[in-house]
Amino acid sequence: MSIITCFSMSTILSKEWFQRPVLKVAPELLGQYLVLAREDGVERYCITEVEAYDGQNDLACHASKGRTARTEVMYREGGVFYVYLVYGMYHMLNIVTGERGYPSAVLIRGVEGFNGPGKLTRDLGIDRSIHGLPSIPDTGVWFEDSGIIIPENKIEKTPRIGVAYAGDWADKPYRFVYPGNKPERSSS
Repeated sequence: MSIITCFSMSTILSKEWFQRPVLKVAPELLGQYLVLAREDGVERYCITEVEAYDGQNDLACHASKGRTARTEVMYREGGVFYVYLVYGMYHMLNIVTGERGYPSAVLIRGVEGFNGPGKLTRDLGIDRSIHGLPSIPDTGVWFEDSGIIIPENKIEKTPRIGVAYAGDWADKPYRFVYPGNKPERSSS
């Protein structure tokens, strides 16, 4: 397991940071920290892989079937968690993005040391208990600006995984991966 320790003061990503279009937020989450408060301290994990889901027209997005009890949280303003269960055993961690009324979210697919969204949540102990809650320290799970900037030309853009049912939407390059080693810190 690899836990990145932040030696400088990190800035918590605000709800306003998430209230931008999902295709802007998703690649900018790469290199940032997923932070978990534990009884014995705080753990920071560098985000290495995400997928964007962009509204009701995106046939891979859960909201493409309309507003339901399951997708209601996606219609809230950005900065809250959308966590759902797949195959009856894996929790998927998403952060809602954009403005209230427009359903979009970013799936966290990997962090340094943990690849695959189901393994990530299982091994880090993330479940539906944070569903609908804001990304803030009081929740126990939040995101921080790591000071890492990944140049756009270093980000791999590919089709999303496991959404073949979405027709042409399955081919959209909405999966963003930092394929290199540990990202470098910016000088600022």
